[in-house]
Amino acid sequence: MSALFGSGPKGEADAGSQCPICAIDLAPGRPYCPGCGSRLDQLENATACAKCSALVGPVAKFCAQCGYGLVAGSVAERRTSALSVPVLDSGAQLLRLDEDGQQLSSHPLVGDKTTIGREGADIDFPDDPYLSPRHAELSFRDGRLYMRDLGSRNGTWHFIQNPHKLRDGDLVLVGSQILQYRRLGYPGPHPPEADATRRLGSLTPSADIATLTQLRGDGSARDVVHLSPGRNVTIGRDEGDWIFSYDPSMSGLHAQIRSEDADFILMDAGSRNGVAVSVRGEVELQKDSRILVGDKMLRVDIP
Repeated sequence: MSALFGSGPKGEADAGSQCPICAIDLAPGRPYCPGCGSRLDQLENATACAKCSALVGPVAKFCAQCGYGLVAGSVAERRTSALSVPVLDSGAQLLRLDEDGQQLSSHPLVGDKTTIGREGADIDFPDDPYLSPRHAELSFRDGRLYMRDLGSRNGTWHFIQNPHKLRDGDLVLVGSQILQYRRLGYPGPHPPEADATRRLGSLTPSADIATLTQLRGDGSARDVVHLSPGRNVTIGRDEGDWIFSYDPSMSGLHAQIRSEDADFILMDAGSRNGVAVSVRGEVELQKDSRILVGDKMLRVDIP
């Protein structure tokens, strides 16, 4: 590294030399770079930025080249900060998958928090128009990995590995269909007719207390299935109570909504592509959890 500063004493730049961090010309004898503020006598211990590989001083908090937030100045080498706060060295990564589930690329989680997006995030996919610039965030806390959506336009999707209890407003992805679950509550009793005449109508199923609504790309409603206690609903391309014969990404029998008292439980019926729920708040991820951001399918790899 000393060759970058010329042959003068450590910390003094010769005329015509450049700062190795921001590349501006340096006047001789300056202990600091006027461009990025780096202490020139500390750059012998500089390391490479984990995102863009530019040189980073040992006490820098941000990369002067790309603006990447650093942990204790050296995420790339997994050092310990001056305050003895350990930097993440979990080896966890996200694996990008193709339509057949084969790995296309790997993206390490290099800090306690890692953002995903189209631009300006820690993990960028600039070719994905369905991604928001900063779309989702993964964070480690108490040895566990969590994910939350950052207010993206198209949401962040978590593929369920266990039965999921539906909550009012949940969005569900089955094949390429987005379904919205809404609670209706229990209807009140009908007042009797003035002349005591009884009404005709189906006695079963019982009163509907929830709905599943198919949403178009513009957010408008199309088909609706009503849910009532004791009624299970199956969804598929070829068989079930709700059939989407035009959706090639849906399995023949894909998902089930099971009634449990007044609740409804979403289950994967052994589908090829899985069943996902839009992330609300925070969700804990496990090894091999799959997530969908934009049109990118990612799998969590935790050693």
